[in-house]
Amino acid sequence: MASLLAASKCSFFNPKEFDIGSSFSPSISAHRCRRRAMRKVLAVMAPPAPSPRSPATTGSVKHSMTMTEKILARASERSQLEPGENVWVNVDVLMTHDVCGPGTIGIFKREFGQNAKVWDREKIVIIPDHYIFTSDERANRNVDILRDFCSEQNIKYFYDIKDLSNFKVNPDYKGVCHVALAQEGHCRPGEVLLGTDSHTCNAGAFGQFATGIGNTDAGFVMGTGKVLLKVPPTMKFILDGEMPDYLLAKDLILQIIGEITVAGATYKSMEFVGSTVESLTMEERMTLCNMVVEAGGKNGVVPADETTFKYLEDKTSVKYETVYSDDNARFISDYKFDVSKLEPLVAKPHSPDNRALARECKDVKIDRVYIGSCTGGKTEDFLAAARVFLASGKKVKVPTFLVPATQKVWMDIYSLPVPGSGGKTCSQIFEEVGCDVPASPSCGACLGGPRDTYARMNEPQVCVSTTNRNFPGRMGHKEGQIYLASPYTAAASALTGFVTDPREFLM
Repeated sequence: MASLLAASKCSFFNPKEFDIGSSFSPSISAHRCRRRAMRKVLAVMAPPAPSPRSPATTGSVKHSMTMTEKILARASERSQLEPGENVWVNVDVLMTHDVCGPGTIGIFKREFGQNAKVWDREKIVIIPDHYIFTSDERANRNVDILRDFCSEQNIKYFYDIKDLSNFKVNPDYKGVCHVALAQEGHCRPGEVLLGTDSHTCNAGAFGQFATGIGNTDAGFVMGTGKVLLKVPPTMKFILDGEMPDYLLAKDLILQIIGEITVAGATYKSMEFVGSTVESLTMEERMTLCNMVVEAGGKNGVVPADETTFKYLEDKTSVKYETVYSDDNARFISDYKFDVSKLEPLVAKPHSPDNRALARECKDVKIDRVYIGSCTGGKTEDFLAAARVFLASGKKVKVPTFLVPATQKVWMDIYSLPVPGSGGKTCSQIFEEVGCDVPASPSCGACLGGPRDTYARMNEPQVCVSTTNRNFPGRMGHKEGQIYLASPYTAAASALTGFVTDPREFLM
């Protein structure tokens, strides 16, 4: 065995090198295999012409590719690609919102002309969602700019909101862009989806290439339907084992980020495979892909399967083509996890890779709990929180804020029965335990926002949150402390007033 390991040049993961302390679980076998050094020499002048020779009788030789490489090859009309190549990519969907949309529109008009038309009015999706329910005039103006542009360009998919006093009277309004993109059928396997938001990688759960871009690139895409991209190398994350009923996908991605750090996947694709991933619902896969950017990742991707196809059945009629990594595709590293041995986690202030076991933080007193965002405000996230509340039979001890991601999630909270509750809905359980009334769907306080944003941290408090970032000032006050956690852990913490392992109520 030793000789085999030496021959394959694989170095096993050494926890001492990463100073992750007691939060490291020795049951995880993570290792990197540098399979092939990918070097490319760029010539500064044309090489001399080769002497004539007969063509090879075997024809052209194609190398194996990963999912991300295949998707970008299709989109750039190439038969094959290698990591590091810069290619012009045809974009299938461009998304922007109220924070970046006005800047994108301004660049588009400056570069293409005040009377220019977008490249395809049916491939641009514009979703107000960030700073919506506020009296801030500049925030309101941003939505007005979107509305005027969509009217001028006859944009087909503009999810507008006009009456801020009651979101329910706005039938077109959806809520958080990344969840709305999925619910409205804009996420499809094999496609390229770009958005002016770093968490656009959320859509990789559908087996597509999805990543965030800046306003300048988005303005160019708006006018041409193309973007210049560098093909990223791919890291593979193999998650196997039965998922314990006290873990959620948020725990998995916090485990991975804690393992590789916030810079561990910089400009790399993160591909998630294994029996655990295959068992996840689409919403849980979205949670997994949503936070790859917190590891520096260019994109995250999960191979499409029957779970994907079933989710899309009633959401899109657009034909799509699935792609999968070849068996001998080149991955720059492999990480393997036995999920059955993992425990509930949190990311302590002030970084998503500041990983710790939830039980190790049981003495951390908290002031509030926040359940919401593109990461942790989906229907299944609220069902998970309700499950913990139901099992406890107790009331919350700290203010607990609930912000559904979209109108559909809000309706689910009020209509779907919680399993094992005797028919009670999430809203009924939340009311019984003393949570705040579910708020209007939006990004809410995930990224702070104007001072009157619902649940914004305007004081230096300690918060357990199902959101994605815990940098200083992220949810408002620059001295606030944010512990990132799963909906299970967030709900358990609300019940005790301390960071709490959900197994206290689920086992």
